Amino acid sequence: MVFGHLALVTGAGSGIGRAVCRLLSKQGATIVAADRKLSDAEETINQLKSKDGIALPVDVSRSISVIQLLDETVTKFKRPPTIVVNSAGIYRDAYIMKMSEPDFDVVIDVNLKGTFLIMQYFGRAMADYRLQGSIINISSIVTRTGNIGQSNYAASKAGVEALTRVGAKEFAKFNIRCNVVIPGFIETKLIENAPNSAKDLYLKNCAMKRFGTPEEVAEVISFLLTDKASYINGASIEVNGG
Repeated sequence: MVFGHLALVTGAGSGIGRAVCRLLSKQGATIVAADRKLSDAEETINQLKSKDGIALPVDVSRSISVIQLLDETVTKFKRPPTIVVNSAGIYRDAYIMKMSEPDFDVVIDVNLKGTFLIMQYFGRAMADYRLQGSIINISSIVTRTGNIGQSNYAASKAGVEALTRVGAKEFAKFNIRCNVVIPGFIETKLIENAPNSAKDLYLKNCAMKRFGTPEEVAEVISFLLTDKASYINGASIEVNGG
């Protein structure tokens, strides 16, 4: 169970991140909702029945911001989180031949480097405090499908999956598990803004003929955080409707 645990969720201001906050709070975890847009994280906290959580700003692509997030969390709760869900992510779509270098870099910085920095600093804190913990990263089905116009996004999310496998091996001796969830097309702002042609193609190839919901992804994440998943480490779990 996650009851009594302190849980950090990045990208907590919307989509999967917000759904994870809601579910873990309902199950008895204390939530640290972190988002680049503080007002969105605050709205997430306001939606929770439990009022012991906090909203904090973070730019996961900058180590100084991640360090500040950790320091503020430990100052508030006197311990680091034992649950970390890396849900922060962005996209800047363009064809490879037309994509600007800044658009490529920023997606890699947030999606891949940001996941790395959160794992590095919060994983180290768990180890220093000798706390058993669990880290869940978020990849994407586009690492399998190679969506046109999303070379930067697909590359960043493929990197997240590889990073998770390495983290699982390195962190295991500290009793910290690392797993990665690979959502298909989920009803979030990212999918709302996707081209209709891409959405139609996904539905055509999806066995269940529908998009998933953030809540369905959150349920899988919640399971991976519990003792029922205590021997699952370094796994890539697809949540894509088949």
